[in-house]
Amino acid sequence: MTMDMIILLCDYAEAINGKLYAMGGGWTNCPPGIRNMSVAIRALVPWLETNTKHTFNLMLQDENGNTINLGDPPADVRGEGEFEVGRPPGTIEGTELPVSLVLNFNGLPLEPEKGYRWQLEINGEPAGRASFRTGKVPAGPMLFQ
Repeated sequence: MTMDMIILLCDYAEAINGKLYAMGGGWTNCPPGIRNMSVAIRALVPWLETNTKHTFNLMLQDENGNTINLGDPPADVRGEGEFEVGRPPGTIEGTELPVSLVLNFNGLPLEPEKGYRWQLEINGEPAGRASFRTGKVPAGPMLFQ
């Protein structure tokens, strides 16, 4: 069975008590350079997949599907972990149960005019993705208004 997913790119996000708190969410374009970002994930776990541990793997890829390596020594840009959703007492059989996850990434050096995507896998299988592009390097000094 597959899980329905929502993957939202945010300036910052948190998952608290099953809820997603997102600031600056839903973007698909950003300036190049050093960026901080959050990837907020909301999944609906099918009834027969509850009370079972699931693994997740979120990796940053280029627009061709190659995983991005950064750092010294270079390492894949990824976040991974496990989740398990239990059935609360009184839940009607067949109900899909939600899980909220947030992964924060700080100091990502993003190249100008390039396409990226966050690829999500659940239990080793592709489960969704969120794509974005970077713009051109601004000409001259940046002015804030």
